[in-house]
Amino acid sequence: MNHLPGPGPQAIVFDLDGTLIDSAPDLQAAINRTLAEAGRGPLTVEAVKAMVGDGVPKLVERAFTATGGLPDGGAADALAGWVARFGEDYENCGFPLTHPFAGTIGTLTTLHDAGLNLALCTNKPQAATVEILDRLGLARFFGAVIGGDAVPGVRKPHPGHLLAAIAALGVEPARAVMVGDHLNDLSCARGAGMPVVLCAYGYSRTPVREMGADAVIDRIEDLPAALAALAERPGPGPAAD
Repeated sequence: MNHLPGPGPQAIVFDLDGTLIDSAPDLQAAINRTLAEAGRGPLTVEAVKAMVGDGVPKLVERAFTATGGLPDGGAADALAGWVARFGEDYENCGFPLTHPFAGTIGTLTTLHDAGLNLALCTNKPQAATVEILDRLGLARFFGAVIGGDAVPGVRKPHPGHLLAAIAALGVEPARAVMVGDHLNDLSCARGAGMPVVLCAYGYSRTPVREMGADAVIDRIEDLPAALAALAERPGPGPAAD
């Protein structure tokens, strides 16, 4: 790894939304179209950012809760219907407002050229994830892409979701690092016995510096230096509180 001195990791597994890309504007537009159809008022982009990270059903549930309560008094089939409507709208919107954070492509290029295996582990649905990666020119960097519906019954924070991404790369978990912006990323990494780097610029509802990650970065460009520092510390980071 000519850009990252020391033994270092063999693989990096990334979260997507709030870590590599700013998808909040398209998510906001889609959820507001869904809410308008239901006779609800719109949400700000900042409100939507705080709802992201646990998959589409939770995003829709939180959006309805914030704008007057769950539909039909919380009936599961009613909410499921709105989840399906949002999913269809979002996956067919073309993602015109979604873009990589500044420095994402350069950082991924540096890591890829350094010989690291890169994977993606996201709670975003697989189809939308693959389309966004293709549209933004990011797909070429990843040897494995594991969306929120790619492993039946398992998604972050369950460590099995992350371990599936590692297995697809053929790398031992002890030689991998998780990079994300959310408590789910920290939790699944700890469950998998991996160190974790959190991004302070992302969509976390909890300040990431309070979570006990092995490193926190303010820009994605800071990741190679953070990885080099982690390479000097043996083993995964301390267990989360």
